[in-house]
Amino acid sequence: MVMKQLSTLTLAAALALAPAWAGAWRATNWHEVLPVSNGVYEVVARVGSGPADYWCGAGEYFSSQLGVPATQRIYVWRGIGPSVNRPGRKAVQFSLTPPPGADLRQRLTLDVKEPGDSINAAMAKQYCYNRDNDFFIWP
Repeated sequence: MVMKQLSTLTLAAALALAPAWAGAWRATNWHEVLPVSNGVYEVVARVGSGPADYWCGAGEYFSSQLGVPATQRIYVWRGIGPSVNRPGRKAVQFSLTPPPGADLRQRLTLDVKEPGDSINAAMAKQYCYNRDNDFFIWP
């Protein structure tokens, strides 16, 4: 009887958490990438996330899931701010098109604060492999 109740409780907990897992795609650095609106996706922060982590998530997602060419520019649509999909967490939104009114001058920056900042998909994706701890896989 106790085992049946425990099994039922475990199943209920798993089902309650299922919506949080649905629709999420994870980069190799375990950052979630989720859709925001038509053509805009957000990379959700983890503890200690920095600009390279956001670009890694965007680069991997746009390359592997959307199949964009290596030379395709990826734009910051909205700089770091509250996540649309994960309340209480921070995120950066990216798109393959620049946001309206963005300053599109090319700058050498890894910044994720300014809408319109961009790098190409290959450069963004390489941040997934430029780690100090390549031998360790983050959980």
